[in-house]
Amino acid sequence: MGSEATCTARFGRKSTTGKARLETDVLHFRGGDLRLAIPFKQMSKITARGGTLTVVGPDGPASFDLGAAAAKWADKIQRPPSRLQKLGAKADWRVSAISVDDAAFLKELEHAVAHLSVGRVVKESDAIFFGATHAAQLTRIATLKRSLKPNGAVWVIRPKGRSEISEAAVMAAGKAAGLVDVKVVGFSPTHTAEKFVIPIHARLTR
Repeated sequence: MGSEATCTARFGRKSTTGKARLETDVLHFRGGDLRLAIPFKQMSKITARGGTLTVVGPDGPASFDLGAAAAKWADKIQRPPSRLQKLGAKADWRVSAISVDDAAFLKELEHAVAHLSVGRVVKESDAIFFGATHAAQLTRIATLKRSLKPNGAVWVIRPKGRSEISEAAVMAAGKAAGLVDVKVVGFSPTHTAEKFVIPIHARLTR
């Protein structure tokens, strides 16, 4: 899902400005001394009125001043997109999956795209899903880039909250490979996926 916004949040007697983020199944907020992580499944009520999103979790209501985005966030919480929808998978895609240790995801892909190669990169891939658990593995991104279609994407799937492969390390590796990061989604409760593409000006010279 990966929606983010800087906003004012109110919870109990606290009111502070910080960053709100929608993950796959959790609404997070961090700002000042306020930290919230409210799972969708624990929300008993979700409303969007006057630019304010209010959710009632197990510890009480929390409100977020999101402006025009409030209604969109409420809809995403109530009707979250599937994982493949978030990744933009299309029926005519050629896909490569490298070091992806998620059997359920691979099965989803197999039924959703025209061609899926697991463990071997195919040329002219629309998407390459690359699982990594350590920063040292990220040097492979440059090699994977060579097998992309000009408008294709490398998705780096990494475990959340692991110092051995931080978001900063992934972003740096993508940049070093000549790619630009364009999207981050909550791949699963334990993993995040970052999307990298070839810059538009570089596509014309391939």
